[in-house]
Amino acid sequence: MLVLRKNAIALLMTMMFIVAITFSIGIGLKYTNDAQETLKKENFLLQSNVILEDILNILKTSKELDQAESEAGLFLFLSQASFIPIEYGDIKVALELSSARAKFNPNTLYDFNTTKINKQKVLALKEYMSNNNVNPIYVDILLDGMGGVKEDNSYYSDIFNEKPTLFRDYLTSYEHLQGFNDFYTNSFYDNSLSKIKFEDIFYFTKDKNVSIDLNYATAEVWKLMLNITNDEAKNLVAFAGSYTENNPPVLSSDQNRILQNYKISYFEPYIDVKLEIIKDTLSAKISFEYDIVERKGYNFHYEI
Repeated sequence: MLVLRKNAIALLMTMMFIVAITFSIGIGLKYTNDAQETLKKENFLLQSNVILEDILNILKTSKELDQAESEAGLFLFLSQASFIPIEYGDIKVALELSSARAKFNPNTLYDFNTTKINKQKVLALKEYMSNNNVNPIYVDILLDGMGGVKEDNSYYSDIFNEKPTLFRDYLTSYEHLQGFNDFYTNSFYDNSLSKIKFEDIFYFTKDKNVSIDLNYATAEVWKLMLNITNDEAKNLVAFAGSYTENNPPVLSSDQNRILQNYKISYFEPYIDVKLEIIKDTLSAKISFEYDIVERKGYNFHYEI
């Protein structure tokens, strides 16, 4: 009986030892795997930076980019090089190039200097939103994100009661915009904003001197500016690349008058560069603007 009891105790201790060492090895393997995963991510980040430097060097030294320093040259360059797939061994890279002046800057709804809104632009955006089944009060919510801190709390909405840390000097990015979109959606139980392709409409910058290049304006931007139909907007886009000071878009007198509310141009030598890098399960998205004349990139945005 005593022998059986000792054997049982020995067996229990052995089992506990096995459990303990298995648990210990499991924890060790987890840390090892985590370390390997960290090294993989760090190596991928390094590789992504190298690829970005390669792209910047190509843009800076490319003689082909010289042709883009003219209206016709820029249109030809972007038409031929809008999407470039590249492979670096087991890394896949997708490079997209487009005009960086094709969209509307919503921050121009507000004048930073006079702290007054631009009534014509606000009305145009409200009409655009109404045409897309969005309550015009959505634009008022956006205006709350451009006027800075108001000591008298004279906001159009109570968004900052719910989101007190939300930046409110100007709209900075699509991610920032999402905070205002979420507030509208949750407050009005309205999901209509999900149907709007904001990346075809808005361009974010604090610089109020940025123009819309009419040779690249999207159909949605034309609809926003002129309150026209989708077919009319597509017709204007169809002639993109041909517009000049001497050959402007064919518009009615009223439409030309409305267009004067916006800062427009027929040649803006800035391109939007989107870089997507994929390796196994890892991916990186890098975007920035590139000044063709100065051969300089800026406004870099990373998603790893």
